[in-house]
Amino acid sequence: MISPPMITTRLRITLLVAISVIALGAAGIYLVQNSTRAVTGAPTEATPVGSIPALEGPHIVFRSSRLGPDYGKLAVVGADDAAGPRTVLDLGCERIYATPGSSACVAAKRGIVPSYRLISLDDRLRPVAEEELIGLPSRVRMSADGAMVATTTFVTGHSYAGSSFSTETIVRHDGRRVGNLEEFAAVVDGRPMTAVNRNFWGVTFAADDDTFYVTAAIADSTWLMRGSVSKRTLTSIRGNVECPSLSPDGTKIAYKKRLPQQVPVEWRIAVLDLASGVETMIADDRSVDDQVEWLDNGHLLYAIPRPGDEATVTDVWVTPADGTGAARIAIPEAGSPAVVRGGSR
Repeated sequence: MISPPMITTRLRITLLVAISVIALGAAGIYLVQNSTRAVTGAPTEATPVGSIPALEGPHIVFRSSRLGPDYGKLAVVGADDAAGPRTVLDLGCERIYATPGSSACVAAKRGIVPSYRLISLDDRLRPVAEEELIGLPSRVRMSADGAMVATTTFVTGHSYAGSSFSTETIVRHDGRRVGNLEEFAAVVDGRPMTAVNRNFWGVTFAADDDTFYVTAAIADSTWLMRGSVSKRTLTSIRGNVECPSLSPDGTKIAYKKRLPQQVPVEWRIAVLDLASGVETMIADDRSVDDQVEWLDNGHLLYAIPRPGDEATVTDVWVTPADGTGAARIAIPEAGSPAVVRGGSR
């Protein structure tokens, strides 16, 4: 027969274990709930996409680089308070672009062999369709009306700084493929561009949904090209140009220029007036490896990684496009900005 003292000891042990399990469970629930909140206090996964206040007016869609649960997530902030509270959504994106009516997110599907998808979003940033992409994503851009979308991926290599890489740039119209820019007829300085190892990347669209601008490259030589979707042609405009971005009024193009004989490779941002052909270097003399975005017709946005141990964190900087002034942080812990100059439809 079991004595009363032994029963008491067993009961005590059982109660202690039960209390410990309940306490650990409560702590786990607390941690899970709080890990899904942005630092600003706005919910991440729980945020209803249909109730994002910033979407009602001018706003900036971007990729959060804030370390923690928000890293790599799609985020939104009001354009009039870009450094203020942000809404972070539960959708991871490598690159993002947005318009009032639709947006595009290049997303990674993690695994032993990662794969990538182009996810189309509606005017409330809800996924509506997706398409598999070949290669490592680099750029995504849309026309102002959202009808045209272009993606660039590295088929081989992972950086524009080296000479050993190959890209695939696909242009789409209303979700249908117009074609790979490798298939377009390209002319550089009046001569056909027939090199087998030619590459194209960094599309930016004009307002007519036919004209676009893009980088073309053979080995270490690059050109700004003007393209026509309907004619399937590409014609060079200027040398030493990468990742062009057309201003909202269509009069200027911002791009990065490679500095000669720099190891590692460095780029500076310049702005070309299309009518006069005058090129202006911006005041920021740091290396910028990004396709810039226009905040308005007079200011540029671009992402720069932080130095040292924080190299995985980027900040979005703003600089006057006319070469005056100084750069300042517009959106901390952010990258791949896209300015939407009106509320969502």
